[in-house]
Amino acid sequence: MNDLIRLSARQAVALLKKRQVSPRELIDAAAERIAQTDGLINALPILCLERAREHAERLERNPPVDPPPWFLHGLPIAVKDLQEVAGVRTTFGSPIFAQNVPTRTEVSVQRLENNGALVIAKSNTPEFGAGGNTFNEVFGATLNPWHTSKTAGGSSGGSAAALAAGQVWLATGSDLAGSLRTPASFCSVLGFRVSPGRVASGPDITPWQSLAVVGPMARNVGDLALMLDAMAGQDPRDPRSLPRPEQSFSQAAREPRPPRRVAFSPDLGLGPVEAEVREICTRAAQRFSELGATVEQAAPDLSDSTEIFTPLRAARYVAALAQHLPQNRHLLKPEVVGNIEQGLALSGPDIVRAEKGRGALYQRAVEFFNTYDLLLTPAVAAAPFDVSIRYLEQMEGRRFDSYFGWLALAYAISLTACPALSLPCGFTASGLPVGLQVVGPPRGEAAVISAAALFEELSGLAACTPLDPRPPA
Repeated sequence: MNDLIRLSARQAVALLKKRQVSPRELIDAAAERIAQTDGLINALPILCLERAREHAERLERNPPVDPPPWFLHGLPIAVKDLQEVAGVRTTFGSPIFAQNVPTRTEVSVQRLENNGALVIAKSNTPEFGAGGNTFNEVFGATLNPWHTSKTAGGSSGGSAAALAAGQVWLATGSDLAGSLRTPASFCSVLGFRVSPGRVASGPDITPWQSLAVVGPMARNVGDLALMLDAMAGQDPRDPRSLPRPEQSFSQAAREPRPPRRVAFSPDLGLGPVEAEVREICTRAAQRFSELGATVEQAAPDLSDSTEIFTPLRAARYVAALAQHLPQNRHLLKPEVVGNIEQGLALSGPDIVRAEKGRGALYQRAVEFFNTYDLLLTPAVAAAPFDVSIRYLEQMEGRRFDSYFGWLALAYAISLTACPALSLPCGFTASGLPVGLQVVGPPRGEAAVISAAALFEELSGLAACTPLDPRPPA
C-alpha cells in the first residue's frame, strides 16, 4: 500500500488504465495512509470511502469507450470542504453548516468525477475560506506535515497537507487572496490559481465575479497539468468559463519551452518579506538563467492593490455571507464578521472607485507582459509559522492593517486575473518549505506550466514528497 501512495498521479492513472491496479486498491491504499497520518495533521476530517467504492464499482462495470487523454480511470482525490459533494457532509468550516449534507455536486467536482476521479474525502478549510491559516470551530486546525507545530497555510490547507503526507494523489483548492498558493508554499506542493473561467465552478450567487477561482493541487507539475486537463472546459452554469485549449496542459508539461525574458521582484513593492524567504526566492529566480532566460528585476505597478482589493473582497463577503449575520453572528469567527460589516459600510462610489482602479491595474499588467514572459515573486512573504497564531500581525517591524495584509504578494496578483502557480523552490535553514510564485500573462496557463516543468527538473524538489508527518523534536 505504501508503494501505491508513492506513485505519481500519472503513474497511478497509467496502472489503472492498464488494469494493473484497481480503483478499489487505490482507495484502500489512501484509506490506510489517512488512518496512519491524519491523527497527526488533521487534513481530511470527512471521509466518503463507501461512496467512492460505489463510484468505482460503477466505473469498472461500465468503463468509458474511447475516454479522453485526461481521463483519470478511478483515481482517488480529495475535495476542499468549500465545494459541495452530493450526499457528503460539507461544512464550509462553519458551525452554521456543521451537519450540512448537500444534494448537488459543485460544477468543478462534477467535471472531475465525470472524468474518472473518485472523491474519497473532504479537506479542511478555515471558516468560509477566510484566512491563511486552516482552523475552524468544527474540526480544529490542520497541521503542517513538515513540522506539525506549524500551520499548513490556508485556505486550502487540508488539501496541501494531505498531498504532502501522501494521503491522496490530487486535490482541489480555491483561491481569492492566495488560498491555493499559500498552503502549497507552506507544504512544498503545487497550487495553481488559474485564470477566471479556466475551471468552471459554481453555481455561484455572483457568477460574474473574477476574484475567486477553483484550481488544482498536486505534488509535481505533470500531475498538476493532468488534473487541470481534467478540470478545464466550458459549462453553461458558469458564464465566465472558457473553452478547452487546443493544446493540452499535459503537453505543455511534457514538451516545455523555456521562457526568454523573466522578471523577478522580491516584494512587488508592497511590503516586507522575511529575509530568508527573500533570499531563497531570489536564488530560485536566478536559476531561470540556467534555462536560457534573461532574468531582470522588474514588476508591474501594483502599488494601489490593497486599496482596490480590500473593498472588492468586502463586497463579495456581503453578497455571499451577509444573510448569516442577523441570526448567526455568534457562530461566525470575528474576522468574517468584520469583513461583512466592512462590506455593508461601503458606498456605491467606493465600489466604483475600486472597480475602476482594478481596470487600470489590469491594463498595466497586460502591458508588462508585452515585455516579459513571466513574473516571479515569493508565493508568500513568510515561511510556515506556529499554528496557534491566527495570522501574522506584523513582519520585519511593519504592522499589517488587516488579517490578510501579510498575503499582499498573492492578492495583488489575484487582481490581475493572471494565472499564478506556487512552485516549491527551497527550504529554510530549519527545514520549512518556501514556494516561488510563477505568474504568466493573461490566460497563459501553458506558459506557466512549461516553465515550472523545466524548473522542477532543474531543482529536483518534487522528490521531497510524500513524507511522513514530522512532529516537533
